[in-house]
Amino acid sequence: MEQNCPPANPNIPPKPNNKQNGYSRFRARFGLTLLVVGFIIFLIGAKPEVFGLNRGVSIGFVQIIVILLGLGILTWGGVLALLALWGKNTKSLLADFGTRTIATGYVICFFTALADAFGFGTNPMPDVFLGKLQSQGLIIGMLLIGFGLLMLPPYHHNQL
Repeated sequence: MEQNCPPANPNIPPKPNNKQNGYSRFRARFGLTLLVVGFIIFLIGAKPEVFGLNRGVSIGFVQIIVILLGLGILTWGGVLALLALWGKNTKSLLADFGTRTIATGYVICFFTALADAFGFGTNPMPDVFLGKLQSQGLIIGMLLIGFGLLMLPPYHHNQL
């Protein structure tokens, strides 16, 4: 035993390492914070009148960008929070497939919502708005994101 080290005091609890059962609490909290912030930004884009902001007749280009930004942050937060449940364990094939499904869903949302801006929509660039087909594509993409999020948590099978 070294002479310079103080004796161990059994009354002092060990410092927490911010992990419980292998789960990173910081990553989970950060993911949930991003999820809430992304939802608020998404809500500002989808329903600005809830926050007392002025809304035009249709959903325009800036509003579409705010919706997509909020959806992206919301999705990123959800993925971080659910991946924190894995801790140091390796992810399953289902969880890997879920992350790819989430990314595909967001790409579908992005390109269908901005179809007019990219030039393959029905309206030319100055008159970009979210039409019926774009909103249906956005809903399909969000459904894919939801299915992907359902694949991320670690499901444990009970061995008999």
